[in-house]
Amino acid sequence: MGAKTLTRVDLCEAVYQKVGLSRTESAELVEMVLDTIRDTVVNGEAVKLSSFGSFVVREKKERIGRNPKTGVEVPITPRTVMVFKPSNILKKAVLEGCRDAQKKV
Repeated sequence: MGAKTLTRVDLCEAVYQKVGLSRTESAELVEMVLDTIRDTVVNGEAVKLSSFGSFVVREKKERIGRNPKTGVEVPITPRTVMVFKPSNILKKAVLEGCRDAQKKV
C-alpha cells in the first residue's frame, strides 16, 4: 500500500488544478465542504456522499470489556462514535486498485 497521505493542502491543490479556481478560492471551497460535513455529523445527522460512502453517528451502549494484559473485566461507558461506511462503488474501486498494484509488483 502507498505511504502517501492525502491532506487538505492536496485537496485544495486538486480543486485548483481541475476546476480552475484560484488557490484561495479552492482552499475556501474545500474548507466549506469539510465544515458542512463536520457540522452535520456533530448535529447527529448522517452524511451520505453518493458513490463514496456515509458518515453515521452511532450510540454505543455500556458493556463489559476485558484488560488484555490482566484479564480483569472493566465496564466500558456508553459513548457516541462516528462510523464511515464506504459505498459498494468505492469498495470495488479500492479492491481493483489493490489488484492492479499487486500485478505491477
